[in-house]
Amino acid sequence: MSLLKTKARTLALIAVIVPLLAVFANVAMRSGPLAPVKVTVARVEEGVVAPALFGIGTVEARHAYRIGPTAAGRVKRVDVQVGERVRAGQLLAEMEAVDLADRIRAQEAALGRAEAVVREAEARQGFARAQARRYDQLGSLQAASAEIAAG
Repeated sequence: MSLLKTKARTLALIAVIVPLLAVFANVAMRSGPLAPVKVTVARVEEGVVAPALFGIGTVEARHAYRIGPTAAGRVKRVDVQVGERVRAGQLLAEMEAVDLADRIRAQEAALGRAEAVVREAEARQGFARAQARRYDQLGSLQAASAEIAAG
C-alpha cells in the first residue's frame, strides 16, 4: 500500500505543479522581461523648431519701492491692481477729501490758538516795558525805592 500512496501523492503533486508552472510562464511572457515591447511609429515631417526654456524658480523684481501717502486719511479710490505695471507720475489712488478737510480745519484752529498765544505774549512784553519805563521815571524822581527801580 505504501507504493500506491506514494504514486498517488506524486500524481497529485504533479497535477498542482504543472498548472502553476504554466500560469507562471504565461505571466512571464505577457508582462515580464520577455513581454513584447510596444513601438510607436510616426512619419517624419519637415517643420520649424522653436527654442524653448523650461525651469523652476522664483521671479523677483530688480528694484523694490515702498510707496504711500504723505498724509494720513481714508482711501477713496484705488486705480491700479497689485502687480500691475505703473508709470512715473501715474495716479495710483485718491484720498477722501472729508478727512483732509477736517484735518485742515483742525490745523487752522491750532494756528489760531498759537496766534492768540503770540498776541498775549506781545501784550505782556508791552506791559513789562511800560512798567520798566514807569519805574525808571519814578526812580529818577526818587518816588520809588531803589530796589524797584533797579528792576
